[in-house]
Amino acid sequence: MNQKVNVKVGASAPDLMLKTHVYKQFQLSQIERKNVLLSFHPLAWTSVCAQQMKSLEENKQKFEELNTIAVGISVDPVPSKKAWAESLGIKETSLLSDFWPHGEVAKIYGIFRNKEGVSERANVIVDQFKKIQFFEVYEMNKLPDINKILDSLKTLQE
Repeated sequence: MNQKVNVKVGASAPDLMLKTHVYKQFQLSQIERKNVLLSFHPLAWTSVCAQQMKSLEENKQKFEELNTIAVGISVDPVPSKKAWAESLGIKETSLLSDFWPHGEVAKIYGIFRNKEGVSERANVIVDQFKKIQFFEVYEMNKLPDINKILDSLKTLQE
């Protein structure tokens, strides 16, 4: 994983392999017959990012009903992600560490902010065929609208 690809709706999603906050491997290409929501957030331990990840956790049942696995991704190291997940009460949602090589997945997806060393706040929906069906970047201080994500996932069921 060392080059940015053409990440846009309709394109094949670049594969990614990252460690979860509980030290397990998560590899996009190994997820079969499910949609995946990649919810990028700049940093753990910040208020909007906390709200974003809690929203994933709170909507876990809705994601399951929509045949979707939702994961959070940031450049924080695994131990920090683990402590943060515990502090937020996140038990069901995997928080992935894009720590080393630093921000490599965010760079591949074209959303790494070099100046700050973090990713943009963004959501990417990858369908079960590994095609990007939704890609949106948000203002750094704005919480993504979870209902818009859920509505986008519902259209994949039709």
